[in-house]
Amino acid sequence: MLTLLKSKRLLTATELAKKYDVSVRTIYRDIRKLEEAGVPVYTIEGRGYSLVDNYTIAPVQFTEKQANALVTAQHIISQSKDVSFVSDFNDALTKIKSVFRTSVQEKSELLSDKIHVFNWSYEDFTSDALSEIQLAITNFNFIEINYKKANDPTISFRKIEPCAMYSTNNKWILIAWCHLRNELRAFRIDRIQYFKILEEQFEDRQFNIQDYFASCPYDHK
Repeated sequence: MLTLLKSKRLLTATELAKKYDVSVRTIYRDIRKLEEAGVPVYTIEGRGYSLVDNYTIAPVQFTEKQANALVTAQHIISQSKDVSFVSDFNDALTKIKSVFRTSVQEKSELLSDKIHVFNWSYEDFTSDALSEIQLAITNFNFIEINYKKANDPTISFRKIEPCAMYSTNNKWILIAWCHLRNELRAFRIDRIQYFKILEEQFEDRQFNIQDYFASCPYDHK
């Protein structure tokens, strides 16, 4: 529909409905979804729809299977113990859903009601740092953390270079170069008591996560 709107100066809801073999009411809903996605569609009363001049965008289309994959991922991610990660994913998915065709969205909502993911991990530990730490990894920013190991009441201060992360047993593990120990260490993100992303950047150590797993798999405490 977006491509068609770009190809003509003005289109009526009737023309669009005939083109896509749907009802005029469905066209109204799809136009509203384009508007919610930030597409500058404007209505000329009694004449039809058009786009703001010079507006360009690559049309995004999702098949029903692709939409279902995103809905399934949402159920899996909802089990994450990191609040920031779940919140950012749900916000992103809301924007993505706004460009689903009406028929695809209806099917994805139906599937969502028929999926349940059990969380077999009953630990109470949660975190709210994952999204910020991901930015630090990709922008090579130092992080300062206060960290508490398992079965150890002592909280230690660390300055680290975040390299990569992985998830196991519903827990996120951060692999980082620790300046206190002067070596690579693994930190459970839910055991980070406090963190601060520094503006100071470090040099890329060309860390390879597959090589890391080969040398010290699942080394986290």
